Amino acid sequence: MYGNDFPADDTSGGLLGEVEAAETALREAAQRGRHGAAAADPTAYFAEVIAADQKVEPRDWMPEAYRATLIRQIAQHAHSEIIGMQPEGNWITRAPSLKRKAILLAKVQDEAGHGLYLYAAAETLGVSRDELVDLLLAGRQKYSSIFNYPTLTWADMGTIGWLVDGAAIVNQVPLCRCSYGPYARAMIRICKEESFHQRQGYEILHTLAHGTPAQREMAQDSVNRWWYPSLAMFGPPDTDSTHSAQSMAWKIKRFSNDELRQRFVDMCVGQAEVLGLTVPDPGLAWNDERGAYDFTQPDYAELMRVIKGAGPCNRQRMEHRRRAHREGAWVRAAAAAYAAKKEQANKKEKVST
Repeated sequence: MYGNDFPADDTSGGLLGEVEAAETALREAAQRGRHGAAAADPTAYFAEVIAADQKVEPRDWMPEAYRATLIRQIAQHAHSEIIGMQPEGNWITRAPSLKRKAILLAKVQDEAGHGLYLYAAAETLGVSRDELVDLLLAGRQKYSSIFNYPTLTWADMGTIGWLVDGAAIVNQVPLCRCSYGPYARAMIRICKEESFHQRQGYEILHTLAHGTPAQREMAQDSVNRWWYPSLAMFGPPDTDSTHSAQSMAWKIKRFSNDELRQRFVDMCVGQAEVLGLTVPDPGLAWNDERGAYDFTQPDYAELMRVIKGAGPCNRQRMEHRRRAHREGAWVRAAAAAYAAKKEQANKKEKVST
């Protein structure tokens, strides 16, 4: 029931195996020597690191465009984790039982932690967390389009876990092999935690789909509303993707948007059958020739509208984030004052000894 009902290569269990393999590869790569590029030639050295499938570290030279691409991608990822707390936090006080409340609260806390890991990874590239937050609040950096859709029923907590977190896992597991070390290491922990989030959502939907007719209808309605926004999470089609080709050349990304979207669809079909729910796509059909499902593409024009700020909840999400930032100013000031006081005390202690 918790994601183990399907073949290993079609579930988060199989994806978790990929995470474990990426973790092993990180250790192995650190042991491999590099040959050919002299340290005096940083461009050649960087190219050699990428070619050897090793990790670029903060102390290493890197092209400015590589650094800028990473900052943009990691910041968007971090912002998404923080903004993504809102649609689920909306249901913590309305969860149907104490158990459900505790599980959902723990999940939202995990998402705050993921944002912390990612902001910390971005800071290794020479940008401060405060600067990234300011760019988000000013509308100059983005977060995932999926979080601009409303959570209308309790079933949405299940569908977000199954579809949204499931899409995130498919997208993020390859990032465990990202060429930038701090990002790859952060993603290993994040993906392990996201797998529990997906299973939690799947279990909610399974319970509803096997409950009363009204509960099953609520579950199906939720899947109907979230299916295409979840497909759009992988970004525009490869022909329209601005950054994918260069990101793949630098091994920041390992698969194209369309490849990941196809993998997600193929994974979800079998899971939906076990749930007893229907994927809301009349064009969905198995293609023997391709060995994969044909499916209807999401509305990419809608995706671009949401990214540009015209989604159902864009304004609401940003107003909430700005208000929380203002109201939390005293906490940040208190923490900074405490840190400064502690640093002064440590300096005095060193002088006295």
